[in-house]
Amino acid sequence: MEITLDGSSLDSEIVYKVSFYKNEINFLIPENLKTKIFESQEFIQNIIKSGETVYGINTGFGALSNTIINKSDLKQLQINLVRSHCTGVGKPFSRETVRAIMLIRANCLLKGYSGIDLSTIELIFNFLKHDIIPVIPAQGSVGASGDLAPLAHMALTLIGEGEVFYKDKKYETKEILEKFSLKPVILKPKEGLALINGTTVMNALGSLSISRAKRVFKLCDIAASMTLDALQGSSKPFDLDIANLKPHQGIIDVAKNLNELLRDSQILNSHKNCGKVQDPYSLRCLPQIHGACRQTLYHAEKVIDTEVNSVTDNPLIFKDKNKVLSGGNFHGETLALAMDYLAMGLSELSSVLERRIEKMMNPTFSSLPAFLTNSSGLNSGLMIAHVTVAALASENKTLCFPASVDSIPTSTDKEDHVSMGITSGRKLSQILNNLENCLAIEFLCNTQAFDFINKKSSPVLNKVYKLIRTKVPKIEEDRVFSKDIVNIKEMIEKNHILELVENELSLY
Repeated sequence: MEITLDGSSLDSEIVYKVSFYKNEINFLIPENLKTKIFESQEFIQNIIKSGETVYGINTGFGALSNTIINKSDLKQLQINLVRSHCTGVGKPFSRETVRAIMLIRANCLLKGYSGIDLSTIELIFNFLKHDIIPVIPAQGSVGASGDLAPLAHMALTLIGEGEVFYKDKKYETKEILEKFSLKPVILKPKEGLALINGTTVMNALGSLSISRAKRVFKLCDIAASMTLDALQGSSKPFDLDIANLKPHQGIIDVAKNLNELLRDSQILNSHKNCGKVQDPYSLRCLPQIHGACRQTLYHAEKVIDTEVNSVTDNPLIFKDKNKVLSGGNFHGETLALAMDYLAMGLSELSSVLERRIEKMMNPTFSSLPAFLTNSSGLNSGLMIAHVTVAALASENKTLCFPASVDSIPTSTDKEDHVSMGITSGRKLSQILNNLENCLAIEFLCNTQAFDFINKKSSPVLNKVYKLIRTKVPKIEEDRVFSKDIVNIKEMIEKNHILELVENELSLY
């Protein structure tokens, strides 16, 4: 596969695709950008020759920015910068996250404002091509002055030091570079700073979460539709005439999805004139609740896709205007706030999902057997599956404390307000993991509920039911349900349920 990167057309879906791709990818850079990259590096060399003092090129960094560095020490300055900033701790980021980091960093650098050498960008592309994964500890960034520590661990491997994963095994970087006849980068002035100073890591976390979240939001509508039928609820509150009077895009999109998913349901048609007046909010207000949560997705996607194509390091080279400017594009506040907002929306989905499951467990509401099992008492059924959802929903609520409202000044108070954006991104990823497990349990419950109802749901939801039954048989008596949850979670992760539905109809 070939991908042309131009610094302007990358988005979270492409990031996701590249991150999970298992085969070789060749990356192409337009010739006009190659020229700009060369001119930017040449501009830096001219600054050095002139003897002018410019931050990041011939000075110290951060609180040491007033220290002038001798011309003979400039190369060592960049190496020292990379080594000294490798202070990350904790478990390494996943393969997919690191691939996203490398892709987004290269897309930023190739725009020609960073003073990076073309060979450095090409080495990043070779790492991606051969699936060489730098070992990057996940903790150690405060989300301003860039994601310094994690990006330094990436940069360390580009100069032939540190460690990498290759085919799931850890190696010294030098060994893998030799395997592919790749030469480590010899850092030119400013290159070390350009590699480590930016919002790339939090942006990678956000991009991968956006792609997952877009799928999860649709799955939540699918699962909720099945639960509504399992509880023999009403679809009248989903009438678009209602939604159009409160025309938030998320509400309208969810109402459309629910109507399409439930179209021609025998269960719905059988109780048009039943005695139920109003369903609980967790059913009746699905467009308003799921729709409001979708607004967090729509906002976060716009922010994150803008950042993917942004130049986020410092200082920046404006060769055409003959200037170098020091600013704050490395600050992650925009991303941190957006990811914290999306985290709230996803947590709300797990919260309302738990309420729907409770309704299926409770025979006083549902007219289904207690805990969806025959011989209740002898069998506990899905009682504790519901407890697991309650635990996950509660954990998601605690993870919703916004990291972006915290700030700890660093670097002798020069970096006095930071974003904590990587913390926002890491929490967001965990909330998604929890929500996917909650969804798996909702599918486990509503498919079981279907087995106690004589009539069928809609054609498309019946197909979902049958798909799940290929991996999860009907519950006749108690068994180890964690295996069933894992099997459904795998269907969610591999997109089997969503692909089945979207082959039948279009979801928003």
